[in-house]
Amino acid sequence: MKNLVRLSAIAAVATLGLAACNNAGTEGNKSTADSTKATPRAAVAIAKVGASPEFADAKLAMKPVTAEKVGKDSAKLTFNFDVKGYDLKAQTADNSGKGCNNSDKGQHIHFILDNAPYKALYEPKNEVTVANNTEHYLVCFLSRSYHESLKNKDAAVVLHFKVDEKGNYKKLEDPKTPMLFYSRPKGDYIGKDTANVLLDFYVMNTTLGADGYKVKAQIMNEDLKIDTTVTIGTWESNFIQNLGTGKCKVMLTLLDKDGKAVEGPMTTATRSFNMTASEPMK
Repeated sequence: MKNLVRLSAIAAVATLGLAACNNAGTEGNKSTADSTKATPRAAVAIAKVGASPEFADAKLAMKPVTAEKVGKDSAKLTFNFDVKGYDLKAQTADNSGKGCNNSDKGQHIHFILDNAPYKALYEPKNEVTVANNTEHYLVCFLSRSYHESLKNKDAAVVLHFKVDEKGNYKKLEDPKTPMLFYSRPKGDYIGKDTANVLLDFYVMNTTLGADGYKVKAQIMNEDLKIDTTVTIGTWESNFIQNLGTGKCKVMLTLLDKDGKAVEGPMTTATRSFNMTASEPMK
């Protein structure tokens, strides 16, 4: 009988020990699960680029445009520029500390025709072919090697022109209405370049201010379902941060002092671009 009591006691102790182990294992799994919960994604942010070399004496001027007929329905236009006080192809002095995409070819001209994606000119010349009987708006400005525009008055030129039905070029009256030209973001961003994505644009015939015109920027990452809108009231460059990787898009719209979209040519533009952690692009 004593042996039976002793065996029962041992069994009871073993059962309690097993239950304790099972409870400990359950708590351990719960703790592990809690520690692996996804960290909430940081919200998309807009940060000031900060001071950049100003090149106050930089000047950009356009020489007379020439046209050459191409076939029956188009013309090839040649644009030549004078650049003073600014070295194309040079690396902007603070490029290594800017923390954003930088062109290894150096400083350049942004050539933006009809708010299409700009062409970077490392030589002061460009040729484009346009259809006959069409009207166009062109803005060109000097750019630092990391693609930030120079915003001093003499560093940009704007041109309003048409090509007639015979392929002849004709300069039109300079535009006087408020205009907005899209510059960056553009293209592909890889690795560390995704951390600070330059948001830059050019405004003509107006100024931005708290009580005046503004620029609305709708910033999207289609893969991550991000859709953020910010309103910018000062004409200065910004960085987009925390946008993540994927297929992205920015839509810029010029707003009047009442917050309404401005009507007229070159007042809105949309650009798609890609963000990825590494090559190859997906």
